[in-house]
Amino acid sequence: MSMPNTSGLQPIVIEGGRVIDPANNIDRIARLLITEGLITAIDPSDDDVPGDAHWIDARARIVAPGLVDLGAELRQPGREEDETIQTGSDAALAGGYTSVLCCSNTNPVIDSAAAVELVSQIAQRVGGVRVFPIACLSKGREAEQMAELGILAEAGAIGFSDSPRPMPNDALLKRALDYCRMFDLPIFDRPEVPSLAEGGVMHDGRVSLVLGLKGLPTEAEDLAVARDVRLAEATKGRLHVGPVSTMGAIDMIGRVKARDIAISASVCPHNLHGSDALLRSFDSRFKVHPPMRSPAHVETLQQAVADGTIDAIQSGHMPRAREKKGNDLEQAPFGAAALETTLAAVITDMIRTEIMSWSRAIECLSTNPARIAKLPAGTLSIGAAADVTVIDPDSAWTVHADGFLSRCQSTPMENRELHGRVTHTVVGGRLLFVCVEESAIIV
Repeated sequence: MSMPNTSGLQPIVIEGGRVIDPANNIDRIARLLITEGLITAIDPSDDDVPGDAHWIDARARIVAPGLVDLGAELRQPGREEDETIQTGSDAALAGGYTSVLCCSNTNPVIDSAAAVELVSQIAQRVGGVRVFPIACLSKGREAEQMAELGILAEAGAIGFSDSPRPMPNDALLKRALDYCRMFDLPIFDRPEVPSLAEGGVMHDGRVSLVLGLKGLPTEAEDLAVARDVRLAEATKGRLHVGPVSTMGAIDMIGRVKARDIAISASVCPHNLHGSDALLRSFDSRFKVHPPMRSPAHVETLQQAVADGTIDAIQSGHMPRAREKKGNDLEQAPFGAAALETTLAAVITDMIRTEIMSWSRAIECLSTNPARIAKLPAGTLSIGAAADVTVIDPDSAWTVHADGFLSRCQSTPMENRELHGRVTHTVVGGRLLFVCVEESAIIV
């Protein structure tokens, strides 16, 4: 006998997909039942499925926990020409994301309880992905005085960071790591020494020398990572370093993890594929941050993700308006749209090349980011919120940014053929995104 539907949400059955849930060591063909916004059962019998359920045929597809992004710039309020919470949410859904941590570099910046609450309220009205504000670590993102972290935490901040600005104030970072222990909230630091990186356009190496462009030296990141991990060890605070891009950073992160120091680290997909040679075109879509490094750095980062030295892959979504990215390379800002391409880039560059498994990829894109941010996400456990993404792993498509749901029309992936496409995204039991014959539909 079929169970009655007792909720306002229509039950969903995801049938015949390869269910991958690293949090529960699941990787098998299965049926997934969603009722009342929750994961209700794996492999329920026909009798246990409500008669009014919506069925999704997931045969030959991957069914995974919704992706979680550790830091995307949504730009609202104040910089809506680049992105809004609505357009950023739509882009995230198309990329398989169900939870996004929102960076603090809005205008005004997120350094007050009112700013935290405003972003949360806008996100609730949009009703798309779950948006979790990261509040400023310092007042005004000026690295001089520590922000009112306790008030910000009470208002709903999920963590603290001045990213994409690094934190140059050693004493402030140390105090904040100490202080945040009472809230058990993480600090996210974009590692860079500003005085070494000032004016840099691209990776500092042979290519930048030939092109006559000022470089961003690896030492700027390496020294900042060394400082960060040492302060994390001294304070026992929760620190996330990233995204990182250098061999030196990987070496230091690996060493401190071997000593059981509780830090985490992330990398962006553009650093797992592209090298600085792409800047020979002088095309500003390759001006991203962290910068594309030399092939040796790319190979080291790939292995660090595969072996667990790097915990997570974050999108690095830094949307900038067309008129901004249209400037000359030296004048154009760093940034690119990435929410809609991250998963496919990982599938193409890491899974299909057999550098990492599907289970490890989902761990880096969903399970670990949720753990780092302490979100109740990244799992298909029975009773968990039904945040699910369904992926066609073999679908080949060519990236054209003019078709993005994001307002940003710039991506280093432009004209690349990628494999893997999200077909359905479910947030809290609501089917919010469907891709039918390459036509994206926000439900």
